[in-house]
Order: sequence, then C-alpha cells, then structure tokens
Amino acid sequence: MGHLNLPSSKRNARQYRLLDLVTATFFGIVIIFFLLVFTPLGDSLAASGRQALLLSTADPWQRQRLVALVETGKQQAIEACSAEEVDHMPCEDPRRNSQLSREMNFYRERQCPSPAETPLCLIPPPEGYRVSVRWPESLHKLEIWHSNMPHNKIADRKGHQGWMKEEGMYFIFPGGGTMFPDGAEQYIDKLSQYIPLTGGVLRTALDMGCGVASFGGYLLNQGILTFSFAPRDSHKSQIQFALERGIPAMVAMLGTRRLPFPAFSFDLVHCSRCLVPFTAYNATYFIEVDRLLRPGGYLVISGPPVLWAKLDKEWADLQAVARALCYELKAVDGNTAIWKKPAGDSCLPNQNEFGLELCDELDDSSYAWYFKLKKCLSRTSSVKDDQVVGMIPKWPERLKKAPSRVTLIKNGIDVFEADTRRWARRVAYYKKSLNLKLGTAAIRNVMDMNAFLGGFAAALNSDPVWVMNVVPPRKPSTLGVIYDRGLIGVYHDWCEPFSTYPRTYDLIHVTGIESLIKVPGSSKSRCNLVDLMVEMDRILRPEGTVVIRDSPEVIEKIGRIAHAVRWTATIHEKEPESHAREKILVGTKNFWKLPSASH
Repeated sequence: MGHLNLPSSKRNARQYRLLDLVTATFFGIVIIFFLLVFTPLGDSLAASGRQALLLSTADPWQRQRLVALVETGKQQAIEACSAEEVDHMPCEDPRRNSQLSREMNFYRERQCPSPAETPLCLIPPPEGYRVSVRWPESLHKLEIWHSNMPHNKIADRKGHQGWMKEEGMYFIFPGGGTMFPDGAEQYIDKLSQYIPLTGGVLRTALDMGCGVASFGGYLLNQGILTFSFAPRDSHKSQIQFALERGIPAMVAMLGTRRLPFPAFSFDLVHCSRCLVPFTAYNATYFIEVDRLLRPGGYLVISGPPVLWAKLDKEWADLQAVARALCYELKAVDGNTAIWKKPAGDSCLPNQNEFGLELCDELDDSSYAWYFKLKKCLSRTSSVKDDQVVGMIPKWPERLKKAPSRVTLIKNGIDVFEADTRRWARRVAYYKKSLNLKLGTAAIRNVMDMNAFLGGFAAALNSDPVWVMNVVPPRKPSTLGVIYDRGLIGVYHDWCEPFSTYPRTYDLIHVTGIESLIKVPGSSKSRCNLVDLMVEMDRILRPEGTVVIRDSPEVIEKIGRIAHAVRWTATIHEKEPESHAREKILVGTKNFWKLPSASH
C-alpha cells in the first residue's frame, strides 16, 4: 500500500502551529506562576486549598497531614467551622443518630463518629454572643443572654409551667418545672417533710430528665450538689441552659448502657416527670437506679405513673419492684412517691414476679463506660458503713476524710492525704502566682479532665464553683472515692468528644494531658493532642481559661497547638514545693467571631 504524501508547505504549517501551542503554554505557566506568587490571588487559592484540606473527611491522609502541620507549628490557625455548627455535639448529632435503632432509645445515646469523619475546625459562637451572665445572677430569677442560646422552644412550650421565659434580651428562670409550676422551693419544702435535706446528711443527688435544672439549682441552698442530666431532645438545649445558669449538668440518656457513674454514688435520685419506664424490660431501669443509689439513700419519683390516670398497672408494677428490693415507701404525696433504699443487703433472692437476681460476686458494679445494662442487682455486701447514707460523714466533713474505697489503690489512705495537701499548695500557687480568676464571679463551671482523687476540686471548695471531675476509664477506678468525698464527676475517654454543648465551661484543668491519649504502660498513642485540644476549645467559653500541667517537652508541643486553636498562652514554672519535672501552660480562649457575624 502506498503512503500519503502531503505537500511540504502543509507539513511546515502544522509544525509551526505545534510550536506556537508549546510556546503559548510555557508563557501561560509563567504568567500563572507570577499571579500565584506575587498577587493576592495566590493567597486566596492557598486559603481555599487549606479549607478544602481542613474540611475533607473522605481522605484520612489529608486529615493526618493537617494534624502534623499543627503539631509542628506550620499551620498558623485552624479554620472555623460553619455558622450552622454553633451548637454541634459530635456524639449527639441528630443527623447521624436518627438512622439508628429506636429499641431502648439506643439512637439517643452517645454515638461518636471516628476522627476521620470529623472536620478539624473550631466551633464558632452564635451571632450576637456575649460573655455569660456571672454567678449567682445567672441562677434564679435574673437572666442569661438570649443571643447566647437563641432557642425559644422551651420558653414557648413550658413558660406557663415556670421553666423559663423570654424577656427582652434575656431568658429568665422563675424556678418552676412541670411537676412544680409554683416553684422548686415549695416543692423542695414538701420533700423535706420526708427526706433530711438539711444538716449535711445528703450531699450528692442525681436529677434524671432535669429540664433546665431548677431542682438542682435550688438544692444548692441546702448544700446538696446535684448532677442533672437529660438527652438531647425536641426541647433543644435544655442542658445548655442549665450549664449557662451555672448548674452541674450533662447530656445523657438512660437507654441500653449503664450511666457513666460508679456504683453507690448518689445519696438521692430524683425523677420529676422524667418518663423513664422503670419497670420495662424486667425492671432494667429500676435496677440501674438501684446500682447508683447508696444504701440508705432516697428515691423520689414525681409524675407518671404515680397515682396517674390510666396508668394503674404501671403504678402497681413500680410499687411491686420497689417491694421486691425491700425499698421502704416513705410517703405518697399527690403524684410524688418517696422511697428509702435498705441500708443492708436486699431481701433478694426471695422469689419475685420480675425474676430479679443478684449479680455474680465477681461483677464490677462500678464499671460503666460503654457497659450494657445488666438485669441483675448490684451486691451491697461489700459496701462499708462509711458509704451508707446516715453513716457516711456529714458534709463538709466527708470532703477531707479518706473513704474506705480509697483502699482499693495501693497505700490508698497515704496517697489520699498526700494528694489533698499537694492540691491545696497548687491551688494557692495558681491564685497567687498565675493570676487565675479562681474565687471570683468570672469562673463558675470548672472541669478537671484527669481528676484522680478529686484533690483539685476539694481545694476549690471555698470558691463559688462546681467541678466536673472526669476519670478516664483506662485510669485507676477512683471515681467512687470522688463521690464519697461529696463531689461529682463522670467516666470519660478523651479520645472521644465529651457529652456537652459548646461553650459550657469557664475553666478546664488537666494534669498529664499526654497520658490521656496514650495506651496505658506504652508510648503508643490512641489518638492525638490536636483533636483533644480542638475538643477542649469546643467546650470552653470565649475568654475562658485552660491550665495544663505536663513535662516541658509536652508543654512545648501544647504551646504550638494552642496557637493554632487561637488561644493566648503563657508557660510558667511549677510551684516551688513541687519536685515533679513539669511546667504549666495557662491559655485563654480569645473571643473571635465569624466574619459574617462581625458586620
């Protein structure tokens, strides 16, 4: 077959066109290079690239790259999340959890995404946010800023019951509730006829389905520290309102798992129309309440099913379960029932219609981190006298007396006393030399992320604060000791987000921050410090304070990350009496806003 021969003029024209194309491409690249390097367009495109890297969840490698940049100080600042995320709680996200099973309210429990699924960004405040109203004005009939939580649903639906009302720029809290619309004070006065609410006999209380926590707020006048909890539900932000008022609270749901508290923690458990089906699933939920309630403690249930129309069977079942566990019915006053738990062993294993049995002697009734509810009763045979209501030292004497549970750790009593002295010295140093605002109205909600025996919280007892003592589940199980002292707290693994709303704590304290992310007894990390500090930033209020103690090397790394999360940080020497090899970083969260919110 012959070849097709083109005229030479046509071949040369095609060659010239190819040369022109190569030349044009070269000069185009040069022009683009100059635009990127020497004009603002380059900065804009680079910022867009960083934002794409920041928000990417499809490629774990990109996220790891960003974390590495932050850790080495090469990322100047972590970008802000979008305005839609101002109230974001990663583990209680309705968009994610609504697809899960409804059985036993599983979908309303903690369901945490993996870090790879979570954008690495800082939660912004809502438009119009202001520094919170100070304690104690935030508690009672005064106010909190409407713009801090512009959620009117509770005020619209529950205003007639005295929960809260919108008044101009504020929400006000008359102190009412569904079962006490005339006010928590009158309701508490009624309960005091049957329960010793004064004199320091009771100290720790659990309020289930707490609303805006007026019950717990008013019990503070009696020296009773109430841990209030409720799920994230259609009312929206009831726990956020409680925390904004300065009342101890956390988002939680009694569903398929144990609540994150040790056994025999609470002197009083209260349910005011909490709608917990106590006798369902063979009384599983009543069994969980029994696990948490101290021997000799009090259980109060107001509202359904107590003498409630069309709930006769449910009310009869509730009384039957209580009888099977030898609870003494102290009173039925209207729709409020009050029981007292026996101080000794339950009257089981007597036969009962619910088939209730005692747990195995080897069962650890205090283990409660992602632990499925059990259908057996926690044994009280191992409970010492100093854990029984009425025999435990009264408040505040119990704060500094070593409880029997401390002997579960080696040389427990000596360790307890040394820890108490150490934290008294440290807190005095914090106030004198680090100029922390402890003891002033600027700090009310405090968290200790690695609480051990609660020594830090105990040293703050004279200050107008409450402390959320967090004990990681991989650390020694000391949370029971904290409750025996009359303090409160939870189990929590800091490789996951905490169950609270953004901007809920004034001060966050942590000793040994790197240990929170390590495999115990190993140098291997389970998660990273960048994600942990982004989470700390999420729950810290603007202008709030962070205090971190660790080795000089860790503090240096923390300082780089603090810059990326937009904190103003200073590094200090430890107190003179300390022999530990550590330094202290004090960070302040700057009050920044999204650009759209500043115009």
